[in-house]
Order: sequence, then structure tokens, then C-alpha cells
Amino acid sequence: MTHTAPQGDTGWQGFDAGADPAQAAPRVAALRAHMAAAGLDAVIVPRADAYQGEYVADCDARLRWLTGFSGSAGFVIVTADRAGVFIDGRYRVQVRAETDPAIFTPVPWPETSAAAWLREALPQGGVLGLDPWLHTRAEVEAMARGLDGSGIAVRSVANPVDAIWPDRPAAPQGAARIHDAALAGATPAERREAIGQSLAQAGQGAAVLTAPDSIAWLLDIRGADVPRNPVVQGFAIIDAQGGVDLFASPAKFDADLREHLGKAVRIHPPEALAAALARLPGPVRVDPDTAPEAVFAALESADVAIVRGCDPVALPKARKTGAELDGMRAAHRADAVAMIRTLAWIDAQPPGTFTEIDVVRALESARRAAGARDLSFDTICGSGPNGAIVHYRVTRATDRTVRPGDVLLLDSGGQYPCGTTDVTRTMPVGRPDPSVRDAYTRVLQGMIALSRLRFPRGLAGRDIDAVARAPLWQAGMDYDHGTGHGVGAALCVHEGPLRISRRSDLAIEPGMIFSNEPGYYREGAWGIRIENLIAVEPAHSPDGRDLLGFETLTLVPIDTRLIEPGMLSRAEIAWLDEYHARVAAEIGPLIDEAGVRDWLARATAPL
Repeated sequence: MTHTAPQGDTGWQGFDAGADPAQAAPRVAALRAHMAAAGLDAVIVPRADAYQGEYVADCDARLRWLTGFSGSAGFVIVTADRAGVFIDGRYRVQVRAETDPAIFTPVPWPETSAAAWLREALPQGGVLGLDPWLHTRAEVEAMARGLDGSGIAVRSVANPVDAIWPDRPAAPQGAARIHDAALAGATPAERREAIGQSLAQAGQGAAVLTAPDSIAWLLDIRGADVPRNPVVQGFAIIDAQGGVDLFASPAKFDADLREHLGKAVRIHPPEALAAALARLPGPVRVDPDTAPEAVFAALESADVAIVRGCDPVALPKARKTGAELDGMRAAHRADAVAMIRTLAWIDAQPPGTFTEIDVVRALESARRAAGARDLSFDTICGSGPNGAIVHYRVTRATDRTVRPGDVLLLDSGGQYPCGTTDVTRTMPVGRPDPSVRDAYTRVLQGMIALSRLRFPRGLAGRDIDAVARAPLWQAGMDYDHGTGHGVGAALCVHEGPLRISRRSDLAIEPGMIFSNEPGYYREGAWGIRIENLIAVEPAHSPDGRDLLGFETLTLVPIDTRLIEPGMLSRAEIAWLDEYHARVAAEIGPLIDEAGVRDWLARATAPL
């Protein structure tokens, strides 16, 4: 096969380890000295920026700089004699590898709340300092409730890590660009008018938008301020007439983009936000789950009436237009070609002759050739025990040769001009341990069950999450991450507020796109995950019920070599065979290489 992996770190994804855990000791000591001088008994450092995005710019990577932990969620609380790193089930293996155990203690979260930990760490009370730009109003209120009666006060402070970070990088200045209205299915004027009308109907004069992907969707723009997520960092205020004040670096917007936005969109430097908030006539809608505490505080100090409510763009953005769905389908066809070429390349390599980094580079090369602008997240390529690290990111220090008997987990995605992809496939290299087959088949059964599901309109993610877990539960197994997350259209691969998880109570609606990704992980041995993206659509009911179901967007073969066929029902086998027939029919004609076509024919053969 002619496809080869590029060499050197000239691509989108690098392989540096990031922060060195050995640097943590002097940094934590400096932080504690700053705390003592400021009269703080504890500080909380989240993996967050002012926009509450999953990916943060280097200047906002405070948690990684302080601790070495590079996961996409979590926080650390530092007191005079303790430092607890709070991580969810995705990162409980990773955090031990990336932090110094002499300094940091991993804390299972949300099982252990920050308030409960603080009560035990500061039994005599004290002062907790937090940066009000890095915590939402809902988080601050939850902290206050949890600490009620403890003698621990919460104080908003200037960021304590910034005070001790001498070479903190500058804020990003990526250029903004126009997102084609033909791909969006609506013009910025149409979207502004619709959101403005929704505010007017609710009796609200304006809304503060703090999520960059909401602003990108509203204005049909994209940006380059953070890796993987094509957004412009900034805040916005939209009024009930559809006018928008955008607070972002004016240098990011050229003349063509300003013309695209029109006179109803006024661009201001970020530092003008506070004064603009103080001048707003109420009532103003602000989302307590996504807006920083500092925004609420600014409005309250100016006595502006606040209405607590969901970001008015979030749900319209989640309900994809027909054009957005078409773009996502096109992106998945292009991405399928890249994935199939890479999976064929992997199978052609003798075990023991290539590494995880080789696979990442090969897939990136294939995605570039397929027209991707960027990755949608750093590729997760874990072989053997690294596959059990749910959000593993390979570095030069952890890069592992893929050996005979390994299970290889490959979770990746691309950002295309027309859409965003996210796909996971798990494949054997040689003959893995027989115990893998049972777990793999159960994960596949859960993925198929959710793909085939029909359900009444009005159900939420928490109502269907168990469908994907049931085959694992029957064997006493489970996974410690959600079953699915929302996905943006040529936007963020993790799009809130919708999820398929036991914690999601928002109703599922047509046009929404989710991942479908059950998994199973055996620490120190292997990991399994199978993931497709699925779009919500109306489903047929013989008695006229209002049902919903899913259209599968991903078109990449599911490895059949790890399946225990006797465990699958006829319906499950039929679904898999029909899926593979569709992959062969739609993607086969797009592949030129004879060797890759032969691989695809074998991979999509009926079970």
C-alpha cells in the first residue's frame, strides 16, 4: 500500500509531554507563598478558561502548568499542606501517570465534592480563593451551599496562578473567517433576528453570550484561537432587536468579515465588556451554567435585572438545519476514506514494526488528503495497556510499539469545512487474549442497541443511556464515561448542553447529533470503545405514535475479528451486515487504491 506516515512534528498534533511533573514542587511552593501573603487558606485551579470551553489556549492551561495533568476536565485545590486533583472516571489512570504523587492526591469526582473535601481539609474554617472568570455562577453557588456552616468563606480573587507564572503565553490572536451560509442553512441576519425575537417574546431586553461556539453559530463565523475548536474567543450581547455587540480583539476581523457581519454587529475590544454590562437595561438573560461568575457580579453591581436562563443559542444550535446535516454527511464520507486508508495501512504493517505515534501520523496524513482543516480533538491511539486510559494522548515518553496480541483503540476526528467527525474503532493485532472477545461483543451490542432504538419524543439522554450499557451490566461490567455527547456542525466536537448520560435531562429533538460510544477498559491490559455519530430523526410507528430514532452518520467498518458471533442475535447481525453493506456501497467508489479496496471488501463482508 502506498500510504505512509509523515515524519517529524510538523502536523496538527504534537507529541511533547507538556508540563513536567518534576516542576510541580517549586510551582506549588510559590503558589502557597502567594496564598499566605493574600490571606488565603485554599485556592481552586480549574481546567477552564473564561469561556468554559473544553480546549483552552496555552495561556489558560493553568492546571496543566501547575500539576502536569493534561486532561480536558478536572481541577486542583491547594491548601497549606494538601493538594487534591479532582478527576472523573475518564482520567483516573492518566492522572497518576502525569502528576507527582508526593505532592498531589487524586480525588474521585463527582463522587467526592470540592466542598466535602474542603470541610475535611480545613476543619477550623478559612478562606477559599477563586477566579470569578473561571467558575460559573452555578459552580460558585454549589460551592457556597456545600460549605454552608463550615466556617469557610469563598472570596473572588485575581488569578493566583497568573501571579506566579513568569512566562505565561500571550492570549491567542487567530484570524476569524466567514462560514458559508450555504453550509449553515441560514444567514447571520436570519439567526440574529430569530434569537432576538425569542428574547422579545420572553420579555427580555438582551442576553449575554459567553460560549464562543454560540457566537460562531449565531454570526456564521469561525476562528483559530484554540486548537481543534474553530471558534473566536470573545463574549457577545444580543438585544431583542437582533443587534449584537461583540467583545473580541478587533484585529481578528478583516474588512470582508466586517462586511459579512453587517452594521448590526458592533465589534469592541474585550476590556469594554464590563462597562457595556453596566449600561444594559434589564431584564438580561444570563446562563448560570455557562457564564462566568464575573459576568453576574458585574451586572449585579450595576443593579441590572437578571433573568437566569439557558443560553438562547444553545438549543437552536443543537437542532441542525438541513444544510448542516448535509454538510455533516459529506464530512463523514470524506473522513471514512481517511479512516479506511489508515485502518488498511495498520493491518498491512507487521506487528512490532510500528508505534502509536506512527498510527497518529498516518491518520493525520490521510485526513489532510481528504480535505480536513484540523483534527477535531487530539487523536487517542492506545495499544495494550494504553488503551485502558480513556482519553490517552501519546507522547514521545509514552509511545508504545504495537505488538502481537495487542488490542489497538483508535479514537479520532476531523474538522472539515462542511462538518465535524468523531469515530472510534478497536482492532486486534495478532491474537489478543480470549477475554477480549466477550467484552468487545458486549460493547458492540450496546452500540447497536442504541443505533436501532426508537423512543417517544420528549425523552432525555438519561432515559436512553442504559440501553447502551445493558449488555455490559448483564455481565457485571460498565464504563465510567457518558455514552454520548452532542457534536457541532463544523464546530466543537463536544457540544453542550446535550448528552446521552444519566445526568442529562434535556429533551432529545430531531436534528440533534450525538456520539454513540460505549466502552470497556481493563486497567493495565487493554481498552475497547466503538463509536459512531448519530443524528436524531423522526421514526416510523405503525400506530401513529410520535417516535424518534437515529440515522448513523459514520461510515467506517467495525472490526469483526473480535466478535463472538454466538453472542449476537439475528437482529444484531442483520444490523451489522446492513451497515457494512452501506459502507461498501457509499465509500467503496471513493477509494482508488486496489489494496485498500480489497481490504474494504474483506472488512465489510457479511458476518
